[in-house]
Amino acid sequence: MMGSSYPDTITNLIKALKNAESTGRCEIMNCLEKILQGMGSAVNAYHKEIYKVARSALQDRSMAVRCATAKCLLELLQEAAFMYTSELENMVSSCFRALDGSNYDVRSAVAKLLGVLLAHTQSNPPRDPRSKRTGIEDVYSLLSTGFMKGTSGFLKGGSSGELLKSGGVVNREIRVGVTHAYIVFVKTLGSVWLERNLSIFLSHVFELVSNPKSTQTHVDAVYSRRCVTFILRSTIGGMLGEKAQVSACKELCQVITKQMNIVGDPSDVDSRGPATEVAQSQHVLICALQELGSLVKALTTCAMPLVTEPALNICDVVVSVLLHPSPAARLAASWCLRCITVALPSQLTPLLDRCMERMTSFKSSREAVSGYSFAIAALLGGVRNCPLGIPHAKGKAVFSIAEDLLRTASQNSRMSLHRTQASWLILGGIMTLGAPVVRNHLPRLLLLWRNTFPRSSKELDSEKARGDAFTWQVALEGRAGALCAMQSFVRHCPELVTDDVIRRLMTPLECAMAMLAEIHTVIKSCGAHLKACAAMVRLRLYEVLRLIPPTAYEGSFIALLRELVAEFTLTDNPANTTTSLLRSLCHDNDAIILQTWITDTDHKSVELQLQPNSASGSGALEHDPSSLYWEIKKSEHVPGPLPLGVAVIDASVALFGVVVPHVADKHCLKIFEHFSECIKSAKSARQQAVQINVFTAVLSALKGLADTKRRLKNASVRAAANSLIMSALTNQNSILRCAAGEALGRMAQVGGDSSFIAQTAQTCFDRLKTARDVVSRTGNSLALGCLHRYVGGMGAGQHLNTSVSILLALAQDSNSPTVQMWALHALALIADSGGPMFRSYVEPTLSLVLTLLLSVPPSNVEVHQCLGRCLAALITTLGPELQGNRGNTATARTSCLVACAIMQDHTDSVVGAEAIACLQQLHMFAPRHVNLSSLVPHLCFALRSPHLLLRRASVACLRQLSQREAREVSEYAMTLASDSKDNKNVGTTENLVITETGLEGMLFSMLDMETDDKLRTNIHDTLISMLHELAGEDLARWLSLCKAVLAASTEAGSPKKEGGKDKDDEKEEEDSDVVQFATGEKIVTHPAVPPRWPTRVFAAESVRRVIQVCDGNTVHFDLAMAREMRLKTGGDNYLVLHLSDLVRTAFIAATSESTQLRKAGLQLLQDIINKFARVPEPEFPGHYIMEQYQAQVGAALRPAFSQDTPSDVTAMACQVSSAWVGSGVAHDLNDLRRVHQLLVSSLAKLKVGRGAPVQLYSESASTMEKLAVIKAWAEVYIVAMQQHLAPPISNGDEYEEERPRDSLLNLVQDELGVLSLYWLAALRDHALLALPAEFHSQLPSEGGAFYNPEAMETTKPHYQKAWSPIVYAAALWLNNGGFAIIERNEEGLYGGLASSGPTLPGMLGMKMPTTHSKPPEELKSDYFHLIFGICVESLSSQRSTEPLQSVSFCLQAIHTLLEGPWPRSKLSADPILTVELLNVMHRVLLTRETLCTHQQVVMATKQSIKAMDEKLNKQRQQYESKRERKGGKESVFGEGGESGSIVPGKSVVFAVLEVCLCILVRQMPTLNPAVSMATIQSYKNAGLSDEASTLISTTLSIMADLPELCSPAGSVSILPTILFLTTGVLRETAEPSIDGKIAPTVTAALQGLRTIAMSEYVSDENCEEDWARMLRSTLATILDFASSGKDKNDIDESSLLLAVAVFLASAPPSVSMVPSLQTQSIELFQKSLKSDEASVKLKGLQVMATVFQCPHREAATPFIHALGPRIVEYLHGIGGNKPDKDEEVAVVMEAVKLMELLVGLTDESHRVQMLALLVPIQISLLVPSNILASTSKQSRALHEFALQRLMKIAPLYPLDFKTVMGAAPELKTKLESSVKESQMSANRAKEASRMANKPAAPIAPSIKLKTNFSNFTG
Repeated sequence: MMGSSYPDTITNLIKALKNAESTGRCEIMNCLEKILQGMGSAVNAYHKEIYKVARSALQDRSMAVRCATAKCLLELLQEAAFMYTSELENMVSSCFRALDGSNYDVRSAVAKLLGVLLAHTQSNPPRDPRSKRTGIEDVYSLLSTGFMKGTSGFLKGGSSGELLKSGGVVNREIRVGVTHAYIVFVKTLGSVWLERNLSIFLSHVFELVSNPKSTQTHVDAVYSRRCVTFILRSTIGGMLGEKAQVSACKELCQVITKQMNIVGDPSDVDSRGPATEVAQSQHVLICALQELGSLVKALTTCAMPLVTEPALNICDVVVSVLLHPSPAARLAASWCLRCITVALPSQLTPLLDRCMERMTSFKSSREAVSGYSFAIAALLGGVRNCPLGIPHAKGKAVFSIAEDLLRTASQNSRMSLHRTQASWLILGGIMTLGAPVVRNHLPRLLLLWRNTFPRSSKELDSEKARGDAFTWQVALEGRAGALCAMQSFVRHCPELVTDDVIRRLMTPLECAMAMLAEIHTVIKSCGAHLKACAAMVRLRLYEVLRLIPPTAYEGSFIALLRELVAEFTLTDNPANTTTSLLRSLCHDNDAIILQTWITDTDHKSVELQLQPNSASGSGALEHDPSSLYWEIKKSEHVPGPLPLGVAVIDASVALFGVVVPHVADKHCLKIFEHFSECIKSAKSARQQAVQINVFTAVLSALKGLADTKRRLKNASVRAAANSLIMSALTNQNSILRCAAGEALGRMAQVGGDSSFIAQTAQTCFDRLKTARDVVSRTGNSLALGCLHRYVGGMGAGQHLNTSVSILLALAQDSNSPTVQMWALHALALIADSGGPMFRSYVEPTLSLVLTLLLSVPPSNVEVHQCLGRCLAALITTLGPELQGNRGNTATARTSCLVACAIMQDHTDSVVGAEAIACLQQLHMFAPRHVNLSSLVPHLCFALRSPHLLLRRASVACLRQLSQREAREVSEYAMTLASDSKDNKNVGTTENLVITETGLEGMLFSMLDMETDDKLRTNIHDTLISMLHELAGEDLARWLSLCKAVLAASTEAGSPKKEGGKDKDDEKEEEDSDVVQFATGEKIVTHPAVPPRWPTRVFAAESVRRVIQVCDGNTVHFDLAMAREMRLKTGGDNYLVLHLSDLVRTAFIAATSESTQLRKAGLQLLQDIINKFARVPEPEFPGHYIMEQYQAQVGAALRPAFSQDTPSDVTAMACQVSSAWVGSGVAHDLNDLRRVHQLLVSSLAKLKVGRGAPVQLYSESASTMEKLAVIKAWAEVYIVAMQQHLAPPISNGDEYEEERPRDSLLNLVQDELGVLSLYWLAALRDHALLALPAEFHSQLPSEGGAFYNPEAMETTKPHYQKAWSPIVYAAALWLNNGGFAIIERNEEGLYGGLASSGPTLPGMLGMKMPTTHSKPPEELKSDYFHLIFGICVESLSSQRSTEPLQSVSFCLQAIHTLLEGPWPRSKLSADPILTVELLNVMHRVLLTRETLCTHQQVVMATKQSIKAMDEKLNKQRQQYESKRERKGGKESVFGEGGESGSIVPGKSVVFAVLEVCLCILVRQMPTLNPAVSMATIQSYKNAGLSDEASTLISTTLSIMADLPELCSPAGSVSILPTILFLTTGVLRETAEPSIDGKIAPTVTAALQGLRTIAMSEYVSDENCEEDWARMLRSTLATILDFASSGKDKNDIDESSLLLAVAVFLASAPPSVSMVPSLQTQSIELFQKSLKSDEASVKLKGLQVMATVFQCPHREAATPFIHALGPRIVEYLHGIGGNKPDKDEEVAVVMEAVKLMELLVGLTDESHRVQMLALLVPIQISLLVPSNILASTSKQSRALHEFALQRLMKIAPLYPLDFKTVMGAAPELKTKLESSVKESQMSANRAKEASRMANKPAAPIAPSIKLKTNFSNFTG
């Protein structure tokens, strides 16, 4: 499109460049970059000219111009080959010049240019063969020159260009820039190149720090090492896969070995190399060891081959460095050992043993004592990062070594210093093991601390008098070490730091403070070299005092404050040392002004060394050896304690902030006045240093006041502080101005009343109105913002208008971008804190933001950053109002969107991040108005940014979007999908692309490259949100994505060929370590990093989440249904169809090298087993689909049971094994043997004594593993017993018949004898550990069977997880022969629980024989109470978080335990125990909602009742037998006695009634009179489930049996309650049903009433009348249910009839013969006969039959007299109007049967009359023979029925029948006709049957023989 205009364009741009301003120069460079990008090689003729001007512009004074120029040259580099050939050195020199004085953006841009430039020399060789090719050594030489000497290698002279400063010190900006360039260079060439050239690359990088020029001073050495470490971390740590990183570790080991060879034999001084080489080797070793430790720590257990390979054991290599002459190298080796043990916990105990052994062996070597003490301290510090820990005995052994070193320190003056340092360092490390280890040593520690310091002023004076320099050095080092150990103790053992311990600690601390007050005289007399030792003592003292309550040392405040103030005001310090805490004490929102956003970049570890007034980049391990055992931040790879001078000032400032809130006002006033004097007296740079320290201390004090809720009430103190702060608002140092503004805000917060705030604000207003200088304007602007930030919109509301007006005006000052930046920042603070009060200022502020975004040049990056922050505050102020369209809201919303769009196009990463954050807020408040179609692609492109800020902001925004609109986000991201096969730079962050895996795949790949914790957390959350939203509908895609991540090759960086290859080639390539490339094949130089283990763990967890998403949808777990749905929908989006992928995924994870991944894989496998174990296989009925994966499951579990497997993995595998064995998938015994053998092998881990496994981990880890094994066997045994005890199911399934029911029990049976001992021992341990704290003194001193006394607290959680299945298994075993075995106790294995408990295998010879063995009965009682007590304690626990499964196991255990007669007798022997059990059952009902739990409670309650019933029967039998022998009066048994008093709390019956009432009311709230109508209505709408009906029925049966447990008088007390509840259930559940069936609850209620009515107490003379009265009342209540009324429910009449019949048939006549009750009952039956419902009539007639046959004739007679005529009347009406429905036919038949019954009940004298009524009715039902065939089905049925009944009655009453028939000839004729027709029909049927059974004639064969065999004779 440019045509021929581009030459003029380029020429004009180059000409304009000479006279343009900085903004113009920047834009010209941007324009040239775009031209080069668009035209490419078409502008070759102008490449030289562009290069010439651009090269000179690289040194432009404007940083923005340098950035733009670097980008332009980078674009030119793609086409101009001369830049990396002939002009290479000039370009490199120009890049070095550009780095001088550069900022972060310039360094990033120039480093990228330099790195790509040098990479082109390797990837693009010159086309001319005669041209000299730049080799890799030349490239390294160029880079190393810049790293070590700046530009001196290229410049010929000139003061302006000379970059060497202060006697040859390296320019740090250039060094950092070159560091960036190294990384860009390697990333551009790719990971394949790095793997091939790794050895050369490492050699060169280490030469950088081995060169003396880069380590001329200690600070330079630290900075150079940081740069080299950063290079190694970014390349080896970031670009290589895990397999390649293992190879890199081997290379690093070779480097370490080579350097140690230079040193020679450490123990032989004569054999050491030259001192210079030895000194330089330390820096190489430090870098190599730090990178080795970081690599191994990241690899975790994937690095195990580095330890197990016999040819190379990294532990040996690293341990050898512990004897290096340099302490820094020894420290680095110790830290590396800590990293190795954190990654490989199995190496921790062996390494600790090794170091302790070496320490003991080489006690006379200073290097050995120092090195091994470093290593021991580091290893102890790493224990907290190893969940499995170390054996408790190791802590004791290490303490002994440390104490021995301290004791022998004075014996050898040559070793005294090193031994003292080593001992206290080790003791400090021991403290990190926590209270369990330290508790036993605390008395000795307190004594050691007390003896380390002089106990009085006299001892101190005598020390000063007699001590020489060396003695004082040793003493000071020892006291510093003691204080450090004390600090470690207070921090790591807070539970031991009691008031008494603090009081005892204050004695040495006060001595230390007294000593420090006099130490200056010692330094004067003994030499200045003691200053460092004294400073270390002060540092340790300050840190200890900061950790203990200030009230403990109130008496020393004055002296302490004097020391602190002198420390940070540099009174005795000639150096201008500044604190590093100032930036951290300022607010996070001030990051733009303080430039602390640099810490949010990928390069912060090297960029921090360039920050002014900050020592954070100069941290090194040698500054403080105690950092070996301190916890470090997750973001740090290596601890970086600051130099001693900075650390002491930091500690003094922090302690000052703690102490000042507790100091009197007069002292505070003196302190602030002293600060002012110190600042005034200092000059120049020292004044700046003092001010920085003072303001940091002031901020620390003000923050302490705010944290402790104290206020500065004294006006003088406020005035002094305010004067100090206000003077600093106009300081030239921007950091000090920012600190002053922050301090002013905090002053207003803690000391400001309204007048103070008003005065301060007015002062700022006055200054801003008159000031014209930048410094005053910026400082006072920020002061206004900070005032509003800390007092809020309400506190400073009256100043809001003035503040905003002034700041709006200042923000428009285009002459000073700095003023604009500070004013906008202050405006953002006010908007943030103003809330609704700022609403009226939103429009003008928003208008200003838009105006400035369009007018301020992009090169003023800071202004745009503050504009973004201000816009975010405005959006927050508008909030949800942005959704509406009222007033100017729509305009404001549009303005916000436009402003965001402008910021999105800005090149600065901070501005871009602010734009994304603003859009995120807009989406939160007004989601409909944010266009996702443009936002999501923008976010996806931002994910590829090299800037961490942008990536973090993008992922945070995606996280929010995915929580609301995951589907839209995924779809918009897929529009960007492209094929990445041709992309060479897939492995770099800048070139991440979205492929067919979509945004999800891109996020997974980011997890392998990102190291920022916050970013990784947001990625996880985003993926989880998308998974939960999308996985249900796109299952296959998510599973394939996770499987691809898990199944990805771990071969990192191997070059891959594009195109096909056969299998043989693949195999050869896999077997060969050397990769050969064929010519002509395209090589992928930048392969993606294979998924690392954390990503793969997340993928395995994601698969588990997918299963959870599908849970609840049955189609996902039903193969037949899923296949049917696949045929209908055409999709395979059903989980069960991907079962093979799931199993494969779990197998891959479970068998990996990473321990974390193995655990995740086993958890996934368990989920798969739990979900799919019972899914049938449709093609093979009776089989399950998981049967085909038995081999995979066994193979996945097998590695977890090997001897070297960590305890937590084995514990998880045991859990999976028990789930698999108990799932029932296996078809026969042999299928289970694989996993069974694994479980059998796990029993070896339970051995004690001889043959026990070597203990590598803590006792707690051992307990966890052992309990997991025991628990797994318990779960298997439970399933086996359930199968064994379950009744056989005969459902016609051949498979079920073939399956051996006891196969699983047979597997367990062989181990059951041992397992029972383990179970009972574990339960004994659990019971002991569950005792309250006041009983801990009674616990066994030797511990338990599976726990150590020192590890009790840490083992309790393991018992809490494991005990519930164990207690159920133990109950099953005891109930099924266990009590008999204990009773025999043939080998004495079952000891009393109060003594030693069960004797475990291997302990038989270890335990002393008991002198008094318990009787068998007591032993059985012990174990009964153990099981019973554990269950009751758990069920009655106050913890509502107890898992439901534990509750279920407890209830089942109690029920199982009480199934045997002996345990029931033990329970019933103590009624209070039974009451307690029932009360616990009642509590379970109240706290648990599930019906299954309630059913288990009921079953346990039944067993309790059975126990009490057996006890009563036994007592009655004993009494009767005794009475027969001796005679005597009858005794009363049962609860209630003669008085009938049932006492709550002591009565078993009352407790049972409580349980029953709770169940009934929970299931039927309407039984409770006080329940609300809403509850009743919800209950009626829900109805009763089958489980609830069963539960209620069981409860009713329990209640019906309760009177038997009472005395006659007691039964009268409980009977009303039982009858009320039973009739209540009858009333609520007796509802009419469509099918006419009676509800199970009604049946149970009727059965309960029958049981009560037939009770023996009905006829007991002691309570007969009471029972009759209550039964009559019950019958009246039931009859009342049937009476009509508006308040009565619709009750099933059939149920009521049955209930009345129960009373008539079962109760004594005295109950039902009350006239009123009889009348109501008869009316109820009569009503049923008149009912329109045939079913009611039928049920009424059936019940009448029961009533008529009542054994009490006097009760039945009135019903017969009343109802008999009604039945006859009904049947007479049927004769002429025969029914046409089957239901009516059944009623007629039942009525006829009832008449027959009445005939039988009638006396013989009156039977003729009854037959005269019945026979005509029956004959009337007969149909004439001529119309029988054509009549209805119902008439024929009645005809057949009547005929049969007549034929039956005639023989019964022959004479009476003849009489009746003789009196009615027409009836006889009709009957005879019907009988003849019936006989003829029967004959015809017989004949037809005979003909059917007659043999058929032979049929001729269909195949005829052609040969005649008739003559064949044999």
